Amino acid sequence: MVNSSDSPDPARTPTPVRGVAQSLLSSSLLEAIPDAIVAVNQAGIIVQVNSQTEHMFGYIREELIGQRVEILVPERQRQQHHHHRERFHEQAKARAMGAGLDLRGHRRDGTEFPVEISLSPVSTSDGVLVLGAIRDISERKRVEEQLLRAEQELNRRQERRLRDSETRLARIVDSSQDAIIGKNLDGIITHWNKGAERMYGYHADEVIGRSIGILAPKDRADEIPEILEKIRRGDSVEYFESVRVTKSGQRLNVSISVSPIHDADGRIVGASAIARNVTNQKRTEEQLRQSQKMEAVGRLAGGVAHDFNNILGVVIACSELLRSRFGSDADVLEYVSHIRTAADRGASLTRQLLSFSRRQPTTPRLLDLNERLRENLNLLRPLMGAGIEISIRPRTAAAVVEADPSHIDQIVMNLAINARDAMPQGGKLLIETSLQEFDEAVAERHPPMVSGRYAMLSVSDTGSGMDKETVARIFEPFFTTKEVGKGTGLGLSTVYGIVQQSLGNIWVYSEPGRGTTFKIYLPSADHKLEAGAPSVAEPLPRRREGTWVLLVEDDDLMRSATRKMLEEHGYSVVEASNGSAALDVLSNNEANITLALTDVIMPVMSGPQLAVRLIETHPHVKVVYMSGYTGQLLSERDGVDSEITLLEKPFSRGALLKTLDEVLA
Repeated sequence: MVNSSDSPDPARTPTPVRGVAQSLLSSSLLEAIPDAIVAVNQAGIIVQVNSQTEHMFGYIREELIGQRVEILVPERQRQQHHHHRERFHEQAKARAMGAGLDLRGHRRDGTEFPVEISLSPVSTSDGVLVLGAIRDISERKRVEEQLLRAEQELNRRQERRLRDSETRLARIVDSSQDAIIGKNLDGIITHWNKGAERMYGYHADEVIGRSIGILAPKDRADEIPEILEKIRRGDSVEYFESVRVTKSGQRLNVSISVSPIHDADGRIVGASAIARNVTNQKRTEEQLRQSQKMEAVGRLAGGVAHDFNNILGVVIACSELLRSRFGSDADVLEYVSHIRTAADRGASLTRQLLSFSRRQPTTPRLLDLNERLRENLNLLRPLMGAGIEISIRPRTAAAVVEADPSHIDQIVMNLAINARDAMPQGGKLLIETSLQEFDEAVAERHPPMVSGRYAMLSVSDTGSGMDKETVARIFEPFFTTKEVGKGTGLGLSTVYGIVQQSLGNIWVYSEPGRGTTFKIYLPSADHKLEAGAPSVAEPLPRRREGTWVLLVEDDDLMRSATRKMLEEHGYSVVEASNGSAALDVLSNNEANITLALTDVIMPVMSGPQLAVRLIETHPHVKVVYMSGYTGQLLSERDGVDSEITLLEKPFSRGALLKTLDEVLA
């Protein structure tokens, strides 16, 4: 039904016009048009509609024909529609077509929806009719609104990005672990990120405005001008390795990339340098090269020893045949004896080579290092001579390993002989055992070690010691510092091979004039004596938030790793590379230092010397030593106070935290 308010006007088009319109609009072509088509006479009365109009507005055809066209428009827009239609009738005289008009459609159920109406005139015998093509543009409007909202949101985001870009960029740059440094074409530093502070030790306000040359060592001073010249030409310098110097004077191996900075007009105004500390990587690569070299030498030595053993077998067999054939000839027997003696010496050398190359047959069994050392003591005393004092100090009740007993004897004897030769004027030989637990962090720093429980065998002397170059080569076969004829250079090679074959690790701590300590770590087998009882990891001590520690260590890598372990457990750390620098740090730092963790042997000022100064100037600061040498050796040789706690290198995170916790408690 149609509302009375929408009833036809008495002056609406007569029936003949309606009949003309029906004839005009009854073609299947108009029915095929997807838009709603409404024919209206000059009085604004609907004279015909197509089926799409019925579907769009919810009326049937008979309900619309004879009604004013405004029935299809909401009441608030009917006046606007009327004026538009009137203007169109004026234009229709010139056969013009009405442009699309966006209005609201009004359905029979009262709902509204957006429509686009296009009007065009049609001449009939009874006058001009207006055809209105009505299109539902709900979907288009919805998409337009979504696009508008998206555009507005995009504009807001762009504004925020533009506003925050500088801040975000600064945060990104500062969060980098690499050093990112900006400088102008004269090499003056203009930007210095947090990574540069951590790497080089300078704060930004200490270096901005200064020349980048402060980071270059004297032997590489020419690098900076050469790099700047390339930047001025527009070239980049990518990933070259060099050396740079920190604020404390430490040399770092770095990988550097430098790129030109352009302004808005494309002119080069400066350079951006990214530097990465590769010191640890270089050391790992050196360890890998050393390991590969030792492995290659081991294969060569093993191959030579195997073939040489066959030759010696023939020599020994022939000497036995000669002895049996010429047993009555004293001269011949003397020569045969010399041949046999030389062959036996050659066989001994091949056994050592096979031990080094890990091809010597073994018969491992469970044994206690403490008991084995006590059995070896009687053999060691006449071997070492009267001028050398021998001490065996077990630090644990038992140190059980699974190894060939003869191999343990070889290790002790070879190390003892080397210690004796390093002490021609006499001295002390100290042999110690202990049990140690190493975590993943220690294992990662000392490849190819794996984490776990180890029995340690330590052999120390108070002899002449060795420099770094000698230490780097001591396990190579036939390398020796002894006079010609005094040694074969296979003793330590044999020790190295046995330790590797036993899945263990060996470390050397030595400095000229300060003796040598060999530490051998063999996998502990005490669990095999306890019927497979599971081991329970000892819990870490409570965190020490706000406790300040002064860390003094001349080895950069060791200092960095130790600092990380401390900071992860809540400690606050200030660091120094030697005793003198530590005193400077204390005088310039306002933090309340509670404990000093210091290496014993360092350049400029040693750990004990630092401890003496600390007692004078900061008596409240507790001191913990750390060293690769054993505590007994340091106490006897360097006069280190035995009451001060010593943390022996290498140490695990648990050992470090437990030691400091006990001292602080």
